[in-house]
Amino acid sequence: MNLKHYLAAGFAILLVAALVACPQATYAASAEGLALWWNVVLPSLLPFFVGAELLMGLGAVHCLGVLLEPVMRPLFRVPGSGGFVLAVSLASGFPMGAMLASQYRQKGVLSKKEGERLLSFASTAGPLFMTGAVATGLLGWPEGGPVILLAHYLSCLVTGLALRFHGGGGLEKPPPQRTGPLLGRAAAALVAARRADGRPLGTLLGDAVKKAFASLTLVGGFIISFSVLIELVGVSGLTDGLAALFQVPGQTVKLILTGFLEVTNGCRLAAQSSLTMGAKVVAMSAMIAWGGLSVQGQAASFAGNTDLSLKPFYLARALQAALAALFAFLLLRCTWLPPLPTAALYVTLSLGRKYLFSLAGLALSLLIPAGVGLTLAFFSALGRVKLAVFKINQPRS
Repeated sequence: MNLKHYLAAGFAILLVAALVACPQATYAASAEGLALWWNVVLPSLLPFFVGAELLMGLGAVHCLGVLLEPVMRPLFRVPGSGGFVLAVSLASGFPMGAMLASQYRQKGVLSKKEGERLLSFASTAGPLFMTGAVATGLLGWPEGGPVILLAHYLSCLVTGLALRFHGGGGLEKPPPQRTGPLLGRAAAALVAARRADGRPLGTLLGDAVKKAFASLTLVGGFIISFSVLIELVGVSGLTDGLAALFQVPGQTVKLILTGFLEVTNGCRLAAQSSLTMGAKVVAMSAMIAWGGLSVQGQAASFAGNTDLSLKPFYLARALQAALAALFAFLLLRCTWLPPLPTAALYVTLSLGRKYLFSLAGLALSLLIPAGVGLTLAFFSALGRVKLAVFKINQPRS
């Protein structure tokens, strides 16, 4: 146990010494990380952070949770509100899923095991990042966007199905009693959650904006810190030493080490490498699913305020990385996948238009689970009508 403390202190001393010894590299990497946060991450995630907090306070998440309960419970062993977390994570990207899963655990919406399951698989990259920044901006091949996107989402869902057995696959608390029609229960859940919150709309909006900026500042700190760390690793000669030790090309070691630490820089190096186009797509898919220690550190910081264990989360990242690489390899052999030019245009938009684009993504991420929930409510009501008609038509004895 003491050895861990000594190693952490030694690493911190070496890091500070490297920062002092390489001020120019540190400054350039910090500026690059800040630009990435300001131009890409902030406009992409701010609407989702604010919107998620508003929807939670207004009770809309509880309403969607009731509507999605018949899907999320049997498939993933999490409450229906986990469907909202998954949908927002799929639409916005890191670290929305981790933030919301941790919040729901703090509020008691999720049990410990349910929170660990949800945190493990509802941690995904956003479609704009995969199709716009990676496939179009870095790779220069928009046709690869659907491959990376589908490989990522398929690996996420398969990982979620595998994680349903975490903790024995059982439920720590029984599902809510089903009394009344599905739409009625959803409406009652919305009203009850809004009354329990009780904050006026103005106060709720102010709290949502403050909390969103606090969370995004934390995310920006991780991005800048890992940008500096990657630059210091590059100038230290560590990659050359590891390449000589394991007798592999230095480019390979640098690619693996960078992708292990931070996903964006890892994808950039993969795009610039001498790999074939197919190998680049497979490597990028694995890196995006892994997320890098930067994204995992963000998730750990949100989950640090809860009792959630991060061991299933790290295992899920490794599993999803392997699955994403496999799915990308298989999808590259398909010829029917079209490019996604609309998402590719995101990299050319102005800052204001990026905010509007993200708002449209938030609306879409809400419409999809709402549509699923309303469809389930329709069939539930239809089943009740048929049952009532059947009872009426029964002959009396």
